[in-house]
Amino acid sequence: MLKPITFLLQLFRKYSSVLRFIFMFLGSYFVFSMFYNAYLIFFRSETYFPDYLTHIVGVQSEALIKSFGYNSTVLPHQTEPSMKLFVNEVYLARIVEGCNSVSIIILFTAFILSFFGRLKSTIIYILAGAVIIYAMNIIRIAILAIGLYEYPQYSSILHSVVFPLIIYGTVFILWVIWVQIFSNSVKT
Repeated sequence: MLKPITFLLQLFRKYSSVLRFIFMFLGSYFVFSMFYNAYLIFFRSETYFPDYLTHIVGVQSEALIKSFGYNSTVLPHQTEPSMKLFVNEVYLARIVEGCNSVSIIILFTAFILSFFGRLKSTIIYILAGAVIIYAMNIIRIAILAIGLYEYPQYSSILHSVVFPLIIYGTVFILWVIWVQIFSNSVKT
C-alpha cells in the first residue's frame, strides 16, 4: 500500500520545480484576474467611460497619434462599452477593455512570479515590465490606427498579425530577459 504513495512522493520531489512553476503561474494569474474582474465590475464610470484604464489608454493613444501629425479623436461609443477612435475624422477602430493591456500585464506578471528571484529585483522587473508593456500598447494602438488610415486594404493583416506581434513580441522578449537574469542569479 505504501508503494504508490512513495512513488507519488518521489515524482513530486523529482518534478517539484515544474510543479512550483505551474502552481505559481496558475495561482497568481487566477488571483490577479479576479482582482481585475472585480475592478471592471465595481469601477465602471460614466466620467471615464467605459472604465478608467480603457479611457486613459484611448486618450493617450489619441495624443500619440496627434504627435505624428494626424488629427485624432476618441469618443465614448453610444451602444457598447468602448471608445471610438477617429483619425482625420475617419472612424477606424474601437478601443475596448481588452485593448488596455491589463490582461497582458497580468499574464506577464504571473510568468515572472513563477520564476521568482530576489524580492526586490522581481518587484522592480514586474513594475518596469508593466510600464514597458503599457507604453508598447499605446504605441501599437497608434501604429494600428495610422496604418488603418493610410493602408485600409491591409486592415486584416494589421489587426491580426502586426497588432498582436508588437505586444506579444514585447512580452516574450521581457520573459526571455527575465529568465536569463533569473538563471544567472540562481547560478551565483
